[in-house]
Amino acid sequence: MEFGESLRMSLRAIRGHRVRSSLSALGVVIGVAAVITLVTLGTSLQAEILSQVAGDRAPNMFVWVGPPGGRPGFGAQAVFTRHDIAGLRRIDGVAAVIPQGVVPVVALAHDGETVSQNNVVATTPAQFRNREFVAGGSFEQGEPEVVLNPIAARLFEDRVTVGDRVSIQMASGETVNARVVGVLDGSGGTGQFDDGALPQVYVPTRPFYGSTVESPTQGAKQHVYPLLTVVAESHEAVPETKARVQSYLGSNADAARLAPDEYSVRVQTDRDLVRQVEELLTTLTTFVTSIAVVSLVVAALGIANVMLVSVTERTREIGIMKAVGAQKRDVLQLFLTQAILLGVIGSVFGVAVGAVGGYLATDYVGLPLVFAAEVIPVAIAVGLVVGMVTGLYPAWSAARVDPIDALRYE
Repeated sequence: MEFGESLRMSLRAIRGHRVRSSLSALGVVIGVAAVITLVTLGTSLQAEILSQVAGDRAPNMFVWVGPPGGRPGFGAQAVFTRHDIAGLRRIDGVAAVIPQGVVPVVALAHDGETVSQNNVVATTPAQFRNREFVAGGSFEQGEPEVVLNPIAARLFEDRVTVGDRVSIQMASGETVNARVVGVLDGSGGTGQFDDGALPQVYVPTRPFYGSTVESPTQGAKQHVYPLLTVVAESHEAVPETKARVQSYLGSNADAARLAPDEYSVRVQTDRDLVRQVEELLTTLTTFVTSIAVVSLVVAALGIANVMLVSVTERTREIGIMKAVGAQKRDVLQLFLTQAILLGVIGSVFGVAVGAVGGYLATDYVGLPLVFAAEVIPVAIAVGLVVGMVTGLYPAWSAARVDPIDALRYE
């Protein structure tokens, strides 16, 4: 039997049982649509997060000493002395080294209102070289000034603005009155270790930061920091500069001698962070999509059931076909074509429904639509495979029908 004839007879059989065929194909539609919707949502989320993480970042390297594994900055130890910072600044390819320390505080007060706060971040004005300010600008070293992120500025009922004064109650019991000189723009953090979802208060290392340690190489007390941001001269110079930084900190630095046992110097770039985020989002998207694949399994069972019923209903037709010379392969081809058609029709409509679902889902959560066009041929191929696999046994059963028994079948 020619394939064209098999296709014509299969379409006639599908049209002859429109409701039943539609219900069996509906399972494929739902399965494919769910997969495409979730893949589109995941791809859009991934593109949005990566654009925020990468953005127009400087060629930064983030340095800390911590235990193996864990997120960036996890378990950071205060081991980087002034000697280390000066040595890093002399490395070829390094444009700047920005220390970052933590000042323990109890609370912040403004205009008679007090809010609790665990700590403030001590750093240098270079920390804000690539940041936009809603108002004001960076602080100056040696001055009692602070910079706030937007959430910190909204901590008080009377929102803090540039020029206001806040009282910082230190964990040591001392209270420092400081002037607000800048409020950061809310788009992104000032460093890889910052959390834009939390209130952040930034102060200059002088006069706020006082953590010191005796330098193993210099034999004198020096300020010591848990986190450093090393800025390379260009994005192209980051890989080589990162290698030089790791080499220096692994042998010539105070950090190597002050680091606790089992801790190591960790250097991570923005590219490393982007790669980690991308891997995490890909894994999440794959997991969620695999759940939607369950509906395809249900759809496959529906097609198999419809085809088995079709074989039973068309037993006499099969007998007549064989009586006039049809071979087993002709009957097999006929029923297999019908099953594949149901799968392909379902997948085509599923792609259309999934595209609409992806648009509505991304619009609902406020993400830019990024449609993964490569899933379209995959979805149609899945429908073809589902139809082929589920129709194979019913088609084989139809091909094995004895023509004499089939002609006697009522």
